[in-house]
Amino acid sequence: MSDTPKQGCDQWGPVLHAFIDGELDLVRAAELEAHLAVCPDCREEVERVRGARQRIGREGVRFTMPEETRLQVLDALAREQGVGVPAQRSGAAASSWSRFFRFVRDWSFVPSLAALAASAMLFVNAPAPELGIQDQLLASHVQSMLADHLVDVQTSDQHTVKPWFNGRIDFSPPVNDLAKDGFPLVGGRVDYVGGRVVAALVYRRNGHVINLFVWPQTAGRQTDGEHDGYNMVEWSANGLVFWAVSDASVGDLSAFRSSFMRAASGM
Repeated sequence: MSDTPKQGCDQWGPVLHAFIDGELDLVRAAELEAHLAVCPDCREEVERVRGARQRIGREGVRFTMPEETRLQVLDALAREQGVGVPAQRSGAAASSWSRFFRFVRDWSFVPSLAALAASAMLFVNAPAPELGIQDQLLASHVQSMLADHLVDVQTSDQHTVKPWFNGRIDFSPPVNDLAKDGFPLVGGRVDYVGGRVVAALVYRRNGHVINLFVWPQTAGRQTDGEHDGYNMVEWSANGLVFWAVSDASVGDLSAFRSSFMRAASGM
């Protein structure tokens, strides 16, 4: 497998690692999430890097610098600067580590190879901050309206929207037209949230857009809340987790949840 996204993704390849590190602004992150939803090559690269970081961070894999080595690094740095460091090392014979640091000291043809070696060790242990799930959902919600990509299949016919997801995602989301309750179905699309492709069902409420994100999950807790001026509700049922995001009122969003759950259960 290639270590870089394939041709056609040149504009996204340089920023994939910044996305994984949580360094992109909200709009740019939302644009990349929309791209990931339709590009398996970039999605595979993101999952590959995240998987590698998880393996590095596991107990017994991540390197912990021995105290003797840490003191050797400080000693080598101090000698480069011509200053002394108190000798606190044990009386053990020189190891391969000490020979390595002597090489660094003697061949510092870059401004500081010893500093470079120390920085590399610190980099391996650096945490990788990522956007929280609510930030990702909000970014996808806002981007779907700003980029004129609200739906991939536009219809209020639930019998058209539901089969449209076949082959595009690995699960079957419940799709219901809730027009009789004041929440007409607009359509659906695929999106990319939490490191996986998800279903997004789109509804309206008096001019407000409601994005309902759905993906598999064995368990979940019901959550209501407000995030950056938008309201969110979450629930789980039948092995799926649901997140509804909208600028509609808290009462409308709660009513939407109740209406959807009734329809999904066949009541």
